[in-house]
Amino acid sequence: MHLPEPRKKRSQRWKKLVEKLRKAGVNFTEPRTTVAGGALSGKTVVITGTLPTLSRVQATEAVERAGGRVTNSVSRSTSFVVAGEEPGSKLEKAKSLGVEIIDERKLKRLIGDSTSRASDS
Repeated sequence: MHLPEPRKKRSQRWKKLVEKLRKAGVNFTEPRTTVAGGALSGKTVVITGTLPTLSRVQATEAVERAGGRVTNSVSRSTSFVVAGEEPGSKLEKAKSLGVEIIDERKLKRLIGDSTSRASDS
């Protein structure tokens, strides 16, 4: 008769296997889907302040799905800054560098986000 392996041993065995796979170069994070040639393809975006309807995570995911890249700091290579309420120093830096500043509404229009049309009705 074959008895099932105790949970603790099974768990340890899985942990060892996962660690061995990681060391061999297996990546366990699912890649984010981006659109090649999307509306923001090749654009670098900074999000600052509190946006009216999107969380920072939602805004970041929307930009990435449209082919853009979100960074945390403003530089000359920043394509534009999405500014919400209480944006802080990133807004000032964008102004001083002459980087375009947009709001959430314009971001949604740029990416053709369906939530902006749904919330407008």
